[in-house]
Amino acid sequence: MRKDAENIEKRQNVKRSRGGRRERWGVANIFSTSNNTMVHITDLTGAETIARYSGGMMTDRDREQGRPFPAMQAAKKAAEEALSKGLTSVHILVRARGGHHDKSPGPGAQAAIRALARSGLRIGMIEDVTPIPHDVTRRKGGRRGRRV
Repeated sequence: MRKDAENIEKRQNVKRSRGGRRERWGVANIFSTSNNTMVHITDLTGAETIARYSGGMMTDRDREQGRPFPAMQAAKKAAEEALSKGLTSVHILVRARGGHHDKSPGPGAQAAIRALARSGLRIGMIEDVTPIPHDVTRRKGGRRGRRV
């Protein structure tokens, strides 16, 4: 019986802390651009979505989607849903558009991280996973560039 419980805990990414408390880990993917911020919480493998919210879901004004306040609200809502589903700790992966576009995350990323920390989720690691090209590929726009 004890062996079965351990196998179930391994499959559900459950670990025991020093105090004997059960911890269940997940991954919080934060995709932040100047126009929007998306918070997507999954299990450790990334196969199962636990909560997904964006700044655009928190405000009805398009110009405010990428701002810190809607990002903070989205992260708070995602964290509440994750906590209700039994998640206790998360690793955070922050991503900007990358490639030929902006390689630094938008203004909502830091606010989203802070909101996740305040909501009661334990934070393992914070990592920047923005794709950065190591070669030169052609930009969008054609030979003469974008004509305005």
